Amino acid sequence: MTADPACCSPSDSVKDAATLMVDNDCGEIPVVDETGALVGVVTDRDIACRCVAEGQSADTRVADVMSPSPVTVTADTSVDDCCKKMEDNQVRRLPVVDDGGKCCGIVSQADIAQNAEKSETGDLVREVSEPTKEAASAGCC
Repeated sequence: MTADPACCSPSDSVKDAATLMVDNDCGEIPVVDETGALVGVVTDRDIACRCVAEGQSADTRVADVMSPSPVTVTADTSVDDCCKKMEDNQVRRLPVVDDGGKCCGIVSQADIAQNAEKSETGDLVREVSEPTKEAASAGCC
């Protein structure tokens, strides 16, 4: 996992979140409240689909485009369990939270690809990339 990831607040602008993504070479920024508790995540896809595609400005608040209540893991979650959560929820990144719900890291497909067996990595990428039933029926994928 990446420890101590860059985070933003719900009141930050999507421009600020996008700048954090560029500066930290990542596609997801955890969104935390004033106590550091995880309240959501904002992804490059959230910004593209919920902000840019909707004609909103770069000053739009992160709270307006973020994904609330993200799927999370703890620092002691096994790689197998991380892969299962990613596959089951079709997400490429999982925030890591401590016992108090504060964001202390993030684990990504890339982290797993660099540290897991090749077969496990292939299975993860295949399962996460499978179109959802909703997307397939809408002709999106």
